[in-house]
Amino acid sequence: MTTATTHEADGRTVRAKQKRARRRQTILDAALRVFSAKGYHQTRIADIIEEASIARGTFYLYFDSKTAIFHELLEDVLTRIDENVAGVDLEPGALPVREQLLNTVRKIFSVFRADRAFAKLILREAVGLDEEVDAMLDGFYGRLHRWLSDSLRNGQRIGLIRAGDTELTAWLILGSVKQFAALVLTTSDEDIDLEQLSEVILDFNLQGIRAF
Repeated sequence: MTTATTHEADGRTVRAKQKRARRRQTILDAALRVFSAKGYHQTRIADIIEEASIARGTFYLYFDSKTAIFHELLEDVLTRIDENVAGVDLEPGALPVREQLLNTVRKIFSVFRADRAFAKLILREAVGLDEEVDAMLDGFYGRLHRWLSDSLRNGQRIGLIRAGDTELTAWLILGSVKQFAALVLTTSDEDIDLEQLSEVILDFNLQGIRAF
């Protein structure tokens, strides 16, 4: 096989892979729209096929069930949230700790807000859907809990956070974040100030409500 023929074959392979990737993404995007509009339980594979404008056989080339699609969409959202959870930088010249934490809260809420409809499914319908989804959610919340616990311990070490049970406190903070996330998802963009919301939840968890 000549070099030119090899390059041509390689080019066809690359284009074929790109086409499959685009088709797969088309199906995922269609599934997201249908799940968001109808909810998981009311969605049928036929609905996704119609929305994606593909043949039934094409659908099964990429996914074997609507659950498989839901798993992939869920993993994508959880990964993007994970990527926005950063540790606190205590090196000289770093932003103040409160500002770093505020940036993390902003990013988490922004991910939920960007995928508002699907995020509702995560908070409302995903729990108890199946063992794999439960494991994914448990692992995600477990990672957030560990990050919060570590952050609290670091805060105690530098005198920013008072002494206390960091494990339990981390669960309390996580619960408040989940509740605020639900508020973000059920309130229209015109009626909510994401910046204010992020500051309120952070300051509440850092300072409480005491005036003395």
